[in-house]
Amino acid sequence: MTIDLWFYEIMKRGNFRWKTNIMKYNWWKSIITCLLIVSILFLSPATTKPAKAALAQGDAITDPEAILRYALPIDNKFIREIQGDIEQIEKDVRRKRWAAGAKKVKNASFLLKTRKDEILASVAEEKKAEGERLLAAITEDVAKLEEAIAAEDKEQVFQLRDAILDNITSLEESMVKGFPFKVPEEYSHLPQLLGRAKVEIKTTKGDMIVVVDGYSAPVTAGNFVDLVKRKFYDGLPFIRVEDRFVVQTGDPEGPEEGFIDPKTGKYRAIPLEILLKGESEPLYGFTTEDVGKPLAQPVLPFSAYGAVALARPSTDPNGGSSQFFFFKFDNELTPPGYNLMDGRFAVFGYVVEGAEVLEKITPEDKIISARVIEGEENLVEPSV
Repeated sequence: MTIDLWFYEIMKRGNFRWKTNIMKYNWWKSIITCLLIVSILFLSPATTKPAKAALAQGDAITDPEAILRYALPIDNKFIREIQGDIEQIEKDVRRKRWAAGAKKVKNASFLLKTRKDEILASVAEEKKAEGERLLAAITEDVAKLEEAIAAEDKEQVFQLRDAILDNITSLEESMVKGFPFKVPEEYSHLPQLLGRAKVEIKTTKGDMIVVVDGYSAPVTAGNFVDLVKRKFYDGLPFIRVEDRFVVQTGDPEGPEEGFIDPKTGKYRAIPLEILLKGESEPLYGFTTEDVGKPLAQPVLPFSAYGAVALARPSTDPNGGSSQFFFFKFDNELTPPGYNLMDGRFAVFGYVVEGAEVLEKITPEDKIISARVIEGEENLVEPSV
């Protein structure tokens, strides 16, 4: 039994009742996770190999930009393999496994030379010229990366790796052809983000850039971007700051706990929206436990520091509105792939710049302003 399922059974049998403080939920899970790992490593007999095998999910991706790349709705196995090789080089170099890094770069170089046509075939027709330019730049930099690894020049390797991944991101974005699915009609009264957007959040402790992913969570992301456009978050305080867990905001002044739509005079409730790996459309209105998939992995997981998710009452999956939180993922407390937040709260983006600001924020701080700096054209306002 994996840690998530094991912990879930304990909660169910113990009839745990949690308040809306989502951190208590994760705090207890983290403590139990640590105790279980200690028992596996130090107290269990030699017959515990199956339990160790269950920890393989600890290799989950923790880089927010890598998660966002894999979340793009594209289907080209060659660019994905190249992407994976280049991403993993950093780990090899930090461990001084130069031969392993060289092997990955050699494979990426081989694919770029032999699978060029197959890679470009996935690029949207109107973006072919840009796709060719990006692929040429990637190929050139991969050749330089081979030389840097041969010279064991760590600084140069990291610079080239970042440049290559930036171009791979742009190339993969050019492969997206339209929106991958139709949002259910019952949510047509809510804003939808049919693509991606970037939001700059200025706080009293510094600035952050958040990439908001409408490909995976169009309703949740659309609600957030709509509220940013309305300047709803400007001046709001951080209402919860928990060390090594979350920073939460979005609670408006007054008795209301969410956004009241001026057109309807009603609380805007957002359905729980989670796209699972291998599925073509998000799951709406239910947690993964509710549908019998407690271990299913979301496309946008909580395994990265600075994951941004919609807050909600613990008893109502569809009660979220304007409040959201930044998740301060801690690899020591919560192994990647074993976070009980996954499948229970909807991640809709990640901090890609300025994540260090989250460590500085206190309950005395606030958002100065939030504004959309890219992708506003992808926001579709409700027709009703």
